[in-house]
Amino acid sequence: MPSKNRTILVTGSAGFIGAELSIELIKRGEFVIGVDNLNNYYNPYLKRSRLERVDQVSKSSPGKFINFQEDIKISSNLNKIFEKYSPSIVVNLAAQAGVRYSIENPSAYIESNLVGFANILEACRLFSVKNLIYASSSSVYGGNTNMPFEESQSVNHPVSLYAATKKSNELMAHSYSHLYNLPAIGLRFFTVYGPWGRPDMAPMLFANSILKKEPIKIFNNGEMKRDFTFITDIVEGVIRCCDKPATQNRSFDSKNPDPATSFAPHRIFNIGNSNPIKLMRFIELLENALGEKAIKDFRPMQPGDVVATESSTKRLNEWVNFIPSTKLEDGIVKFAHWYKMFYGF
Repeated sequence: MPSKNRTILVTGSAGFIGAELSIELIKRGEFVIGVDNLNNYYNPYLKRSRLERVDQVSKSSPGKFINFQEDIKISSNLNKIFEKYSPSIVVNLAAQAGVRYSIENPSAYIESNLVGFANILEACRLFSVKNLIYASSSSVYGGNTNMPFEESQSVNHPVSLYAATKKSNELMAHSYSHLYNLPAIGLRFFTVYGPWGRPDMAPMLFANSILKKEPIKIFNNGEMKRDFTFITDIVEGVIRCCDKPATQNRSFDSKNPDPATSFAPHRIFNIGNSNPIKLMRFIELLENALGEKAIKDFRPMQPGDVVATESSTKRLNEWVNFIPSTKLEDGIVKFAHWYKMFYGF
């Protein structure tokens, strides 16, 4: 797609999705303002390495990149960045991630995912942002077992505080869309994987243990399915939403309300692969790509987890022609190659 020379603010710019998104936007010629607090939820070395990669790409691309080590929980510092650079588009990916971590550290989720997101919304209002895209999560479907997950389904039964904060984000964004005419799109991400991924997620944990010949923990005795989605497909979907802000649903029926659209300029979309894979199949492919067999340690279901996820992405396809193109077999090979190179195996 051609550059539109816009100023786009990306929070969580040192994160897995944020860094990859920044790179692709810079390649298009966009001016990207990154914001990340570089916290120690996992090793900041990986975050800094991602930022170094973004910097390198910006040196040979038509776009520009400036990154600020700031926390979205501090509204005064955030507002200074908005005031100076006047972004027309904001992509909010900053959040305290992780389902299991939310059981032990709930306050971190309240501060980042609720207080921090409220600051983002208020900055978007104060500085007349034209398009907000924010990260929701497939975890909002919680106790729902009606597959595939569709945006029209109820998400009122979260099974983790992390999921509850993401559902809250959708409600908060909708109120700002209604009250202040802020176009906002919430994207429910489904199990993103690929090079430069988060160390607390299954692919990284599995790869580390397999290569060190240590047991891998497989929960629910391996009876899990996930809608694994490759990072480049996710980024492509986000960029397409940057190019098409949310609009009102002119045929919205208030007597039979559709949870994914509104009388306000607010939309919610699943963004996934629409092809759930058994966890044991994922492990088998990872073993093949790494050239090592896993030592399997089967465990019972963990609190906050769900047995399966499967996305329906029909609405996102209709909105921006989103069609994931990366086969799981190819994505795992790319991930395994990067992992061995980056960690020196």
